[in-house]
Amino acid sequence: MKANTQLKFIIAEDDDDDKLLIQDALEENGITYADTMYVDDGLQLLEKLEHPDLYPTVILLDLNMPKKDGRETLREIKNNELLKHIPVVVFTTSNSLEDIKLSYQYGGNTYFTKPPHFSELVEIMGLIKKYWLEKAAIASL
Repeated sequence: MKANTQLKFIIAEDDDDDKLLIQDALEENGITYADTMYVDDGLQLLEKLEHPDLYPTVILLDLNMPKKDGRETLREIKNNELLKHIPVVVFTTSNSLEDIKLSYQYGGNTYFTKPPHFSELVEIMGLIKKYWLEKAAIASL
């Protein structure tokens, strides 16, 4: 990808504290609030994805959310011809082998367990930025 391309996120996360920590970690990596959109559950995420002008570079998806959890949401995204090209990074508290396997079976691109320390969160957000912005060849959105 070109170096001047902006990385845009849709972040599906229902915990307000986690949202703030994620936003701070993104900002530590030069990703501003203007480059992120937050939703509280899978239903809201799927509603946003009905609008191609809102397609993100990457979706950050929590598995454990109300209304429609991340597992079902991931499956719907990856089974939809219009959406399946969007990379989905699962970012959740679960370190269950079953959740990890299921996430990859449903088409998740990467799986991270939320770290206990902010410095590790900053590092993970930096890895996501570096990979999806500088290294990966992704479909033009």
